[in-house]
Amino acid sequence: IRCWSNIPFITMPLSRAHGKSFAHRSELKHAKRIVVKLGSAVVTRGDECGLALGRLASIVEQVSMLQNQGREMMIVTSGAVAFGKQRLRHEILLSQSVRQALHSGQSQLKDMAIPVLEARACAAAGQSGLMALYEAMFTQYSICAAQILVTNLDFHDEQKRRNLNGTLHELLRMNIVPIINTNDAVVPPPEPNSDLQGVNVISVKDNDSLAARLAVEMKTDLLIVLSDVEGLFDSPPGSDDAKLIDIFYPGDQQSVTFGTKSRVGMGGMEAKVKAALWALQGGTSVVIANGTHPKISGHVITDIVEGKKVGTFFSEVKPAGPTVEQQAEMARAGGRTLAALQPEQRAEIIYRLADLLTDQREEILLANKKDLEEAENKGRLALPLLKRLSLSTSKLNSLAIGLRQIAASSQDSVGRVIRRTRIAKDLDLEQVTVPIGVLLVIFESRPDCLPQVSALAIASGNGLLLKGGKEAAHSNQILHHLTQEALSLNGVRDAVQLVNTREEVEDLCRLDKLIDLIIPRGSSQLVRNIQKAAKGIPVMGHSEGICHVYVDTDASVEKVTRIIRDSKCEYPAACNALETLLIHRDLLRTPLFDQIIDMLRVEQVKIHAGPKFASYLTFSPSEVKSLRTEYGDLECCIEVVDSVQEAVEHIHKYGSSHTDVIITENEKTAEFFLQHVDSACVFWNASTRFSDGYRFGLGAEVGISTSRIHARGPVGIEGLLTTKWLLRGNNHVVSDFSEHGSMKYLHESLPLPQRNAN
Repeated sequence: IRCWSNIPFITMPLSRAHGKSFAHRSELKHAKRIVVKLGSAVVTRGDECGLALGRLASIVEQVSMLQNQGREMMIVTSGAVAFGKQRLRHEILLSQSVRQALHSGQSQLKDMAIPVLEARACAAAGQSGLMALYEAMFTQYSICAAQILVTNLDFHDEQKRRNLNGTLHELLRMNIVPIINTNDAVVPPPEPNSDLQGVNVISVKDNDSLAARLAVEMKTDLLIVLSDVEGLFDSPPGSDDAKLIDIFYPGDQQSVTFGTKSRVGMGGMEAKVKAALWALQGGTSVVIANGTHPKISGHVITDIVEGKKVGTFFSEVKPAGPTVEQQAEMARAGGRTLAALQPEQRAEIIYRLADLLTDQREEILLANKKDLEEAENKGRLALPLLKRLSLSTSKLNSLAIGLRQIAASSQDSVGRVIRRTRIAKDLDLEQVTVPIGVLLVIFESRPDCLPQVSALAIASGNGLLLKGGKEAAHSNQILHHLTQEALSLNGVRDAVQLVNTREEVEDLCRLDKLIDLIIPRGSSQLVRNIQKAAKGIPVMGHSEGICHVYVDTDASVEKVTRIIRDSKCEYPAACNALETLLIHRDLLRTPLFDQIIDMLRVEQVKIHAGPKFASYLTFSPSEVKSLRTEYGDLECCIEVVDSVQEAVEHIHKYGSSHTDVIITENEKTAEFFLQHVDSACVFWNASTRFSDGYRFGLGAEVGISTSRIHARGPVGIEGLLTTKWLLRGNNHVVSDFSEHGSMKYLHESLPLPQRNAN
């Protein structure tokens, strides 16, 4: 027992054993009992007089949602003083206006002064109204709320503490949300230095310390502290170099500079941190976040509980490696160094990586075997994904060949002059290729993607963040190790980073200050999720690979079955595999049609009939559920069209702008198809499977893009470059080119420098 202000109280709760807080954000979804602390700046309006009703309603909605999920929610709220101030000001203005109207006339109403209102009186006037407002809001969600007013003395008396604890437990048992506040109508003024003294003693001075005290008393899993700042920063918020601290660890106080306290309320950020650390030591996880930002306040509480990167998370477990933010900064610095190397030095790194893939094949295949065994034992991967996960000697050899192609073609990629213009005498302009910056590549079940993408990033001078699926963890680890070994040849080891922390993909997509381009490699669902989550960062890729093959009336019998078999059966899990086969109506009930069906049956391809095809058959295969289906397996849809024009229309309506093929011997029909189909890749008498960076001679690809800007189709080195403009002058100013100036624009095109023949 310790004493403070001559009042004895116990430093830790009687019944509270030292619990263990959550180590990672992803575990917060398991929080059962949660305290939400609403700071004065969150609850009150900007004029500090009255409540922010819209914001408060949103908070009540989120708390109700979590309560109805079976969690036990408690709210520590401010706002009584502000609500009371609004009511008292109204009463004073009303009484003054009547008095002055009687004695002084209307002319002096505008000169009325409102006296300074005493905080305790405001609290007394505002408590009942604040609680009535909470009750009305929670009633909309069929939830009952109860008010509890406490003071510091209630925690110093053992019997009162037991009573408070029992009351709160009984309310939670009855599914009632306790609304707790300091009784500001009777609370004594804070004494000097009566805030937190070390981590073992806490004095209830403000709602921050009250929330921490309650959280530990009630063995709460999570304390959410909402204020008017995003969280903790490594320097005062608003300064140029201020960076939000994602995770704060005990002992990090020295690295934080505290700014001024919020515009209203008793506690500043320093008080919040001390309260948070005390709660953390008591076994309660803590997140400090912004509850006033209009873009996030509507879901800030639920986002925190879902484990999203919001605010600052307090954790006692410090990861061994760098944070993902630090990795992104390392990748940017490494990428800039990489871009400054000579082309021969970048090529040397890629050649070395190609050699390592074959030299270390046994270690790579052993790691891959572990991944395959774990995936099979857990049964979490479908057969197509297992095929993508698998590596083999032939795959590694093909990878090495592709990497050597990249190295050979990368000699003249970065810094290539693509346009030269003489603006005026002695004023020359150049447009040159430069890296995009930092790439984030997210891939599933594709360990072979790692060296491919790494080589392309190295060749183009880009920094690279890699986020692989956990199903390929062992394979990715060794392949990344070999990549860094190759990068060490020229001192740029940090340019390629593998994210091993427990980062959610959605959180990575929010790093718009650190990442310049996101490239997803995986299922259509993954790509759609990333496109939805990436706000402020461009996403290159395709969400689906619904590829078509159209068999025209003039198709060659010899070519049809070969091309269809290769397009569908060579690797059905690939994004460039055939999914819908379009057949001209005149080919039905012909020997060619019978050959197509027989071949698909022999290859054990399950056929789904399109609506028109089904109408021609007495006994048809199962009718397709959707013509926009990517099967990714030995399945395909067959549909009938009346002409090449209808085939083009079908592709535009149901396709994904990936790869589409026509089989015909009629050159005019073929050219019509090639010119009118609006897809990234359009082929004549060739398999859809040729849609690939390696087969295009790009060495490899980071993916296939169906976007209509920057890069389209298989994306190699060229797709990872952008440009910048270099202007070389000699004391030139724009005013010299005015109507009466001494200089004239020439805008002459200049010859480009000779490219490297190699």
